[in-house]
Amino acid sequence: MVKKIITILFIFFFVFADEALAVCPVCTVAVASGVGASRSLGVDDLIIGLWIGALIVSMILWTIDWLNKKNIKFKGRNILTTIAYFALVIIPLYTMDIIDYPLNSFCGCGIDHLLLGIAVGAIVFWLGALSYEYLKKKNNGHAYFPFQKVVMPVLPIIILSIIFYFLTK
Repeated sequence: MVKKIITILFIFFFVFADEALAVCPVCTVAVASGVGASRSLGVDDLIIGLWIGALIVSMILWTIDWLNKKNIKFKGRNILTTIAYFALVIIPLYTMDIIDYPLNSFCGCGIDHLLLGIAVGAIVFWLGALSYEYLKKKNNGHAYFPFQKVVMPVLPIIILSIIFYFLTK
C-alpha cells in the first residue's frame, strides 16, 4: 500500500514538475532507491527511516515549490503540507504494524527505530537542502561544484546511514 502511494506521488510530481524544483529529481530518486534497496536487503528500520524522512521532506519541498509557482497561497499552507505528507506516510506504517513501538525500540529508550529514523532523516535532509541554498546565495546564485544540489542533502543521509549501521549492528 505504501509503495503504491509513493509511486502515485512520484508520477504526480514528475508529470506536473517544472524546470526548477526545490529539491532536484535526481536527489529524490536517490532517496527513493535507497528506501527500496535497504528494505529488500534487510537493513535495520533506523536506516530505512532516514531515507523515508528524507523522501518526505523532498516531497514537501517539491509541493511547496509547485504551489508557489501556481501562486496558490493560503494561511498555514506550508504547515498543512508538512503535516499531510508525514501523516500520509506514518499513519499507514502504523496501521500496518510496521511501526511497532515499543517492540522495536532504539537502545531500550522506547523510541521506535523507524520513527526515530524518519525524524532524524527529515531534519538532516532539510538542513542539507537549506545549506545548499545558503551556499548558493553566498556564491552569487551558483553552486560551488557540479551536482552540489544533490550532494548537500543526500551526503549527510549516507553518512548517518553508515553511522547507524554500526550502532545497530
